[in-house]
Amino acid sequence: MTPDDLRSLVNAGEVDTVLAAFTDGYGRLLGKRIDAAFFVDHTIGHGTHACDYLLTVDMEMEPVAGYEYASWELGYGDFHLVADLATLARAGWTDSSAIVLCDVVDVETHAPVAVAPRSMLANQVERAAELGFTVKAASELEFFLFDDSYRDAHRKGYADLEPAGWYIEDYHLLQGARVEGYVGAARRALTATGIPVESSKGEWGRGQHELNIRYADVSTMADRHSLMKHAMKELAESQDLSVTFMAKPSSGEAGSSSHLHLSLWDADAEANVFDVGGVRSDVFRWFLGGWMAGTADFMAFYAPTVNSYKRYVDGSWAPTRIAWSQDNRTAGFRVVGDGPGLRIECRIPGADCNPYLAYTAALASGLRGVQEKIEPPPAFEGDVYAAADLPRVPRTLEHATERFAASTLVRDTLGTAVTDHFVKFFQVEVDAFQASVSDWERQRYFERI
Repeated sequence: MTPDDLRSLVNAGEVDTVLAAFTDGYGRLLGKRIDAAFFVDHTIGHGTHACDYLLTVDMEMEPVAGYEYASWELGYGDFHLVADLATLARAGWTDSSAIVLCDVVDVETHAPVAVAPRSMLANQVERAAELGFTVKAASELEFFLFDDSYRDAHRKGYADLEPAGWYIEDYHLLQGARVEGYVGAARRALTATGIPVESSKGEWGRGQHELNIRYADVSTMADRHSLMKHAMKELAESQDLSVTFMAKPSSGEAGSSSHLHLSLWDADAEANVFDVGGVRSDVFRWFLGGWMAGTADFMAFYAPTVNSYKRYVDGSWAPTRIAWSQDNRTAGFRVVGDGPGLRIECRIPGADCNPYLAYTAALASGLRGVQEKIEPPPAFEGDVYAAADLPRVPRTLEHATERFAASTLVRDTLGTAVTDHFVKFFQVEVDAFQASVSDWERQRYFERI
């Protein structure tokens, strides 16, 4: 909606709060709840401030030493949140709120903060534009739904939760009907937020589902992806349920993915350049080659948590090797569609990915492929899981972080400062995991070691 639309809703008493949000490194929406009248009268055109430590904290919101961007030594000053009014919309999961996504801007230079995920994707979109392309994208997000509230799940230590299903329910309409009170409400809430929904369905795990939203330009898609996750969590909270986008919430269940679909379009002709007269183009081939070649270097952007790597199990529907095939769900890259709908689906990211970072990695790699004319390997036919000679995705976040830190591709694309920032960010996760004692360790060693 427009600012004038918002003003009318405020005057009518229909909206009293605006959520001014931005995305941190984990992909969480952070920000402020602003009085709607104040937002209309004072925030539009001026923005608001937040502490710059928010781009350097860990998952527990603890300040972390060792970042160049913000630190105790630098005093943890402010950055500026500038509302992107093109994203202004009713928050369809609430009764009286609107939401707007913000760009993170330096208070002195007024330039986008380089380590902010939305800024990073914007740089790659600009790079595509310089080559004459716009980018169309779609995220397929899977999640697990539980009958426990978030507070109850916390009290139970996130163990022995009650899934909203008791058998594998992939495409089952009966089980879908049982959770329609939540999933149907999620579809309606997203639609009311201006996020067009395509469908929802049961997935391969107990209590696992998928909700798909319509494709858009890649920046809009990343925004929708972030808003969808946040909206679904708030909606679950309101229904005393819990939903998780962990990549692998249980070792005995399937993991949750975020398959990414991408195609390049001619910016002037508004035509899919992957398909030229019914034939796959050089641009298609080179983009695929570059995307595949950069996968391992950017793996931490596709799989950003320690838990992410538990998902990569042979025969689990999650890809374990870097290969491409035509409509083959065992491959990390699956080519689907034809004509204007021809696109590349990357099945490697988990539902825990930060969409801005994942799409940044995809474009950084694919556009390099176009510029350097990188050829993909031959299409693989058969069961990719059984192809032991194919390159495997990194096995842990530690391995992925080491590869990321050493990558010339990453440093050339992101710059040294941004690369080092995220090396630190991922290393914080690795160090926290290495210092923790898990249930697995207690069960294995308490008595028998």
